[in-house]
Amino acid sequence: MEDFHSLKPGDRLRVITPSGALRESERLQKGVEIWRSRGYEVELSPGYDRGWGYLAGSDEHRRQQLAAALNDPDCRGILCSRGGYGATRLLEGWQPNSQQSTKFLIGFSDITALLWGFSQSHPSILGVHGPVLTTLAQEPDWSIQRLFDWVEGRPLSRLQGTGWGGGSVRGRLFPGNLTVATCLLGTRYQPDFTDVILAFEDVNEEPYRIDRMLTQWRMMGAFQGVRGIALGRFSQWDKNINSNSFKIEEVLRDRLGDLNIPIVSDLPFGHDGCNAVLPVGIEVQLDGDQGLLSFTQR
Repeated sequence: MEDFHSLKPGDRLRVITPSGALRESERLQKGVEIWRSRGYEVELSPGYDRGWGYLAGSDEHRRQQLAAALNDPDCRGILCSRGGYGATRLLEGWQPNSQQSTKFLIGFSDITALLWGFSQSHPSILGVHGPVLTTLAQEPDWSIQRLFDWVEGRPLSRLQGTGWGGGSVRGRLFPGNLTVATCLLGTRYQPDFTDVILAFEDVNEEPYRIDRMLTQWRMMGAFQGVRGIALGRFSQWDKNINSNSFKIEEVLRDRLGDLNIPIVSDLPFGHDGCNAVLPVGIEVQLDGDQGLLSFTQR
């Protein structure tokens, strides 16, 4: 069912690069074309292709790019060109504007910093954990349609994974990249995890690093109040591991399996494969017995 928050063809969207320097111009254009082919007006923000070392321009430049998109009353959605690294730096000293109009913010990976960081400080931002423009054209048709289904006000189909047991729970969904999410712990941009369902993915992180991050969550008590955990793809973990290393699933089960909450793994989101859209902050149901992540009507 459509509502006043939904997008429609003809709406104006702005492209920003808040993290790493853009390297995939052809992929970016393919992503932009998908949105334009659906009837949307897509504007490339000035300096979106700038570079400064591994960053897409200075912090001030990227912060201005983000602020201009957020403060533009005619902009209905913000499309992140890519991830990489750098979005967390934009939160340092960030000053919210309470007069901003409602708009979608779409991205994943390093964009987790903005999706989670703005979830409470910017209630007008509708966060969507989903493909960035440089990965959108690589998605299967059903995943691309899923993105447009959500932003245009249609319901989302449930996702099937592997259940670890623990029954069924409901809670607010917070999807993101584990490494980036871990960097927000203890800061004022850490969301309130009470009654939430966390959804994690990651890329190019060896098992011991995943172990270290999850151990930090445990020692900080960050899982207290969490109702369930959904796990997506942890890709490229085995590129440089030693012969005596644990496998990634062994680490995940060791560090999460004793939390006594429903857990579902192998869900189709993350890097290096299908990245199904997961809205930020909406109520979902996680069934650890059947391995299902289901979405309520908004």
